[in-house]
Amino acid sequence: MNRDSELVGGSELLQQVARDERVSLSVDEILTEALYTVRRHLGIEVAFIGEFREGLRVFRHIDGNPRAVALTVGDGGPLEESYCQRIVDGRLPELIHDAAELKEALALPETQTIPIGAHMSVPIRFSDGSLYGTFCCFSTQADQHLDQSDLSTMRLFATFAGGLLERNAQREQLHRDKLERIKAVIARRDFWTVYQPIFHLADDTIVGYEALARFRAEPYRSPDLWFEEAGEVGLRTQLETLLLETALEGLRLIPEDVYLSLNVCPEALLDGSVIDLLARQPLHRLMLEVTEHTSIVDYVLIAAQLEPLRQAGLRLAVDDAGAGYASLRHILKLKPDVIKLDRSLISNVDSDSDCCAMAAALIRFADQTGSKIIAEGVETDAELKVLRDLKVTKAQGFLLGMPLPLEHPVG
Repeated sequence: MNRDSELVGGSELLQQVARDERVSLSVDEILTEALYTVRRHLGIEVAFIGEFREGLRVFRHIDGNPRAVALTVGDGGPLEESYCQRIVDGRLPELIHDAAELKEALALPETQTIPIGAHMSVPIRFSDGSLYGTFCCFSTQADQHLDQSDLSTMRLFATFAGGLLERNAQREQLHRDKLERIKAVIARRDFWTVYQPIFHLADDTIVGYEALARFRAEPYRSPDLWFEEAGEVGLRTQLETLLLETALEGLRLIPEDVYLSLNVCPEALLDGSVIDLLARQPLHRLMLEVTEHTSIVDYVLIAAQLEPLRQAGLRLAVDDAGAGYASLRHILKLKPDVIKLDRSLISNVDSDSDCCAMAAALIRFADQTGSKIIAEGVETDAELKVLRDLKVTKAQGFLLGMPLPLEHPVG
């Protein structure tokens, strides 16, 4: 048997597994495939990856002949009673042809109970040198054909597994960090609300306020990044609902004839908690802005959820119109009362003919469908002049009014 050619074959198979990782396979699937590849390559019955954790050896990934062994992922036992610990600390060799010939191996109950004949094991280490566990394989019968080239193949796959496990551990730690950060923001209510006025341009009066979230917690960053992170850990709806409750406190501080505009993502509407919260409010004084830069999966369900509220007076707006295809699709599917022109259009409306043409087209569309237009992010007199020329009647932006807390009643 040509061990060198087998080692090359194992390396090629390893590269194929790595390619599969980039394409579609999960970490569990990749490592199971790696174990299968090693087991087939060596002609051995069982292969597994064991993690050393708090004095235990825990089986994390297993591949093998079910008749040969009854191991279960997640099971484990005392590390000190394992082959793995004795191989790592040097009491047993990495390559064992026949466990029955070694006194140290015979001292372990599993040598007889499984039983274990041939055994190979190499450590799995992370890039900082820390020990994760071991990459192991064994057969119930002795095998004198295994040699150092087979051990080299094991080390090759152990290196690959270590890199994959380390990246996965880093991802899991990053997820835990994000989860704890969002949980802390929610528990401490580590945010506040500012309100940006929406003006009627013809008579320079405030007709509404948009409630905008601001976060105190570190890292200091824009609200959209906080919402994105909350979504990654499954807490966006909870966070948005809490922010809406806080924003709604501003209703008592603005005149009865001025509305409050609230931002919400579609997922929060589908959850039902936002719908329940809004249903208890004076809906004729509220406008809901759908904020999402990707297509909504079920427009029919979203529309059905909102319909009773709209019938009771809630106005619906689609935010960021002109920023991409998704917002245009929202407009067509949800038939909003208000279309908000995105800042990316407004910032170039006075200098870019294409932006001006797009803004004009959306304004015409709104006029023909019975929607109203609000221009967002107006920051210069030149932008405002062009918007007036385009017959835009409502706008908001730093030029007109900064987002500020409502500490006292306004009006």
